[in-house]
Amino acid sequence: MANDTDTIVHEWFEQVWNRGDVGAIDRLLADDAVVHGLKTPDGKDVRGSEGFKPMHAAFRQAFPDMRIDIEECLVDGDRMAFRCVVRGTHAGDGLGIEATGRPVEFAGMGFIRVRDGKIAEAWNTFDFQAMSAQLASD
Repeated sequence: MANDTDTIVHEWFEQVWNRGDVGAIDRLLADDAVVHGLKTPDGKDVRGSEGFKPMHAAFRQAFPDMRIDIEECLVDGDRMAFRCVVRGTHAGDGLGIEATGRPVEFAGMGFIRVRDGKIAEAWNTFDFQAMSAQLASD
């Protein structure tokens, strides 16, 4: 089993989300990857690094201080399962919601399949309902 601190899941969340390194998307996500559970505006699964970047940009613009912490990661061959917590301050309009300045915290989990050192497929479940409730007007 891989060392927890050395998994591609940890690298993905640290580089892509916590540091906002857009170049890491190309380094870590296969060109033909399918990301289930994250949808394009037309309701389809996100595909490849170019398909992922607009969604990434929207979230990073809405939550510029976003931090995703892995709470658990299990490795089985070319697959990994993870559980995480997302935290940030809603400081931008990137998701089509006027910035509220409110902090959010919500959970997520998923699986990834790795091929040739890159994420080839991912299945994600994030509690966007909890996020939305924290941003809703009183």
